[in-house]
Amino acid sequence: MIELGKRFSQPPVLILTEEDAVHAVSENREALARWFRFRLPVDATVKMLCSKASFHDFALKHHFPVPRSVILEKLSDIEYLSELRYPCVLKPDDKRNVLRGERERAVRVDSLGAARAQAIAMLATPGGVVAQEWIEGPDSNIYFTLFYRGSGGSVVSIFTGRKVLSSPPGVGNTAVCVAAPEAREVLEPLTLSFAEQAGFEGMGSIEYKWDGNHRQFVMVEPTVGRTDWQEEIATLCGVNIPLAAYRHELGLPPVPDPSNRVPVAWRATLAERVPLHLLGERTKIVDGYFRWSDPFPALQFYCLLSPLQRLRRAWKATTALKLLQVKV
Repeated sequence: MIELGKRFSQPPVLILTEEDAVHAVSENREALARWFRFRLPVDATVKMLCSKASFHDFALKHHFPVPRSVILEKLSDIEYLSELRYPCVLKPDDKRNVLRGERERAVRVDSLGAARAQAIAMLATPGGVVAQEWIEGPDSNIYFTLFYRGSGGSVVSIFTGRKVLSSPPGVGNTAVCVAAPEAREVLEPLTLSFAEQAGFEGMGSIEYKWDGNHRQFVMVEPTVGRTDWQEEIATLCGVNIPLAAYRHELGLPPVPDPSNRVPVAWRATLAERVPLHLLGERTKIVDGYFRWSDPFPALQFYCLLSPLQRLRRAWKATTALKLLQVKV
C-alpha cells in the first residue's frame, strides 16, 4: 500500500470494504497516514466494535438496548446457556472468521440441549461465541442505520433502511432491502448517540431489530470502518455515503440533498424471490450486479463466478461423500 501511495501526487482517500482491511489499516495507521487519507476510530475502539462480546458489554454499560446475551470463551462457560430463554442464536465473536468462511454467520437453536451441542462444536475452533436470546419477528423487522462521521464528529451522511429478506432467512445476509424513512426519528439519534459515546468516527453502521414484546428497537451489531452491501440501497435512494465521505475528506462542498425519487428496492442477486407484498406500490427492483449502463459485473458473476461456485460446492460434497464411504 505504501508503494502504491507513493505514486500519487497527493494522498488519496482510502475507503475500505472488507473486515480484514479495516484491521490491517487500523493496526498500521501511523505508517499509512502519510500516504493515504482515512478516518477510523482509535484501534482499541475498532477492536471493541468488531467483537460482538465487547460491543455487547459496552452497550450495556452505556444503557443502549441489546438482546440478553452470554459470552462463551471456553467449554466451562457453556453452563451460562441455562441463563437464557429459548430460542437463541449463537454467533462467532469475531466476524472475520465468518467472512473467511471458517465459521457460520449465525445458528439458531430452539432448546438448551441444542445450544450446548452447537456451542461445543463452535468452541472447537479458535475464538469465542456469543449466545443471544432470539427476537421474534420476520426479516422485515430488521433495520439498519448507515453513516459517516467526519472531523469533530460531524455527521457527513446518514441513511436508515430496512431488510425485506435475508438469505438464509432469519440469520443470513441482506437479500432484499429498502429505505425506512418511518424509522429515522428513532434510529438515527440512537445511532449517533452510540457513535458519540464510543468515539466512532468514519464509515459505519448499526443493525437493529424491532422487539415487538418490549416495543423497542434493540441493537444487533455494528459495522466499523467499512462499507457493506447495504450502502447501495442508500445510493439508489440518493444518499451516496462513500461519495459524501470522499468529498468531506478532500474539503469539497457536500453532496446536495437528494431529490424525490421512485421507491426502490435493492436485491442481492436474481436468485432472490422478492416478496412483493412487503414493497410499496411502484417500487423499482434493482439487481445487485446488473445495470444496463455497466453489464460486465453481472456477466462475470452470473456467467462465470456462479457456475464455478456451484461446481466447487458439488466437488466438496462429492469428496465428503467419498470420505464417508471410505470410513464406513
